[in-house]
Amino acid sequence: MNRLSSFCQVPPGPSRYLAAARLLCLVAFLSTSAFGQTPQWMKFEKTFTSQKNYENVLYEVNSFTVTFKSPTGREQAIHGFWDGGTTWKVRFAPDEVGTWSYTTRCSDSLNTGLHGQRGTFACTAPSSRHAIFTKGSIIRPKASYYLSHADGTPFFYAACTAWNGPLKSTDEEWSTYLKDRAANHYNVIQFAATQWRGCDKNSLGQVAFTGSGRIALNPDFFQHLDKKIDEINAHGLIAAPVLLWALPAVQGRELSPGYYLPDDEAILLAKYLVARYGGHQVIWILGGDAEYLQGYEMRWKKIGRAVFGKPHPGVTSLHPHGRSWIGKEYGQEDWLDIVGYQTGHNNSPSTATWITSGPVASEWAQIPPKVFINMEPCYEDITPAINAPQVRNASYWSVFSTPVAGIAYGANGIWPWLRPGEEILNHRKPHILRPWDESIKLPGSVQVGYLADFMNKYPWWTLKPAPELLAEQPGTAKSPQYISVVRSDDQKLLLAYVPGAEDAPKATVRLHNGSTYTYTGQWFDPATNKTTDAKLQTQAGILEATPTGQGDRILILTRK
Repeated sequence: MNRLSSFCQVPPGPSRYLAAARLLCLVAFLSTSAFGQTPQWMKFEKTFTSQKNYENVLYEVNSFTVTFKSPTGREQAIHGFWDGGTTWKVRFAPDEVGTWSYTTRCSDSLNTGLHGQRGTFACTAPSSRHAIFTKGSIIRPKASYYLSHADGTPFFYAACTAWNGPLKSTDEEWSTYLKDRAANHYNVIQFAATQWRGCDKNSLGQVAFTGSGRIALNPDFFQHLDKKIDEINAHGLIAAPVLLWALPAVQGRELSPGYYLPDDEAILLAKYLVARYGGHQVIWILGGDAEYLQGYEMRWKKIGRAVFGKPHPGVTSLHPHGRSWIGKEYGQEDWLDIVGYQTGHNNSPSTATWITSGPVASEWAQIPPKVFINMEPCYEDITPAINAPQVRNASYWSVFSTPVAGIAYGANGIWPWLRPGEEILNHRKPHILRPWDESIKLPGSVQVGYLADFMNKYPWWTLKPAPELLAEQPGTAKSPQYISVVRSDDQKLLLAYVPGAEDAPKATVRLHNGSTYTYTGQWFDPATNKTTDAKLQTQAGILEATPTGQGDRILILTRK
């Protein structure tokens, strides 16, 4: 039972009354600051009333910031945002228990409703069992290859991709989806925060903004989105909004703000989104499906530095188009925490080679430490050839190709939020149009949840690729049965992924063990989530283990 459920037990009754009761509970859950108290790491929200009406706030108010002072004297400057008419707000997740104070500053210093306002509020101890509220916001520890909570607890990124979910879903659908994802060990929801090529408006017919060379915001759109992001956090999940979808050279590109907005307008829109949702528990995806190379480097570096160049809530990432490695070009960008990549939507030998021995696997160690995550492996159901085994292959290969940090999952019925009879906007009609609520039950959907649960049973943040340990690599460009190996620096833990295709002989894992360490071994079945003992043999400094049964396996070696 999540905190929202325990906060308010809703009695049985007609569905319309249940929906109303849930809404009231959510409002109570997320509005504790209305009573003068905000639990640690939850959203504090304060409303201000402008003394002026502005024709277009983006261009007439250069800044509206609120400086928060913690009980121990630390100060944090947080950007406020316009919410329609004369209403302005600030949202902030306090990280210390005690009394906080704040002071506002507006570029229009004559507007006394926004400039020079002062106040205090009380931050109380965490009141939710969810890790995002007990362990704190997600950060990237200095010089690390993984994410963690603010208290230092490592955070394995396990995302489900629902690009259109917040835009199209009903409240009941969204709650059903989030409850299922949380129960299946996902902890991040990736979604689009504005209209884009895959969804030209939300379920109410609204768009986030209009215009190009000069844009105008639509607060009604964002008020609708607020509720969906509130729900993500209320289920204990991290919200990962794409701020600027940007895939070029495709049908519908004129709908994607990261593609067609001028630099300055793209910056204004992204800054607004960060101000509006920075008080939530978030991971920012600055650009979605974009081309960040081929002459676009200066544009995206300019946007990234302008939006995230100063201290800000949340960690940041970029989501490139398929088989695009941006590590060399963006590895020196201090504002970028996660170097995302996408491996495409097929299971060809060339794709397997790109994942296991391409630029990501071969170049990650050549740039300053970052978090490396495949944010879009092949979507389950996108073609008849992409099913659970192919999703597992792409996922485990990706996780093991760099220092272990996380993975994302996608299904071709979830991301567009398909319902019976619907098609996908600006995309080719696939072989099957499976509704979202059936897609969340697909085997791969469940098994990527197993992956996250499996990794969290071990100190995964200590694991780095160790292909040099393989005495023999059965994977080739023509037979992509690549065995991927990761180990801890002290060699107390070693994992080896064996793909185990049905049309190929079972591969024996042969590992160099020159130090003659003694290990206990187990096999983990990623399809069934079961573990069995492994028979290990050691001869002439080579440790051998052969998996039993059909399908892929992970060899777990723990040093005695």
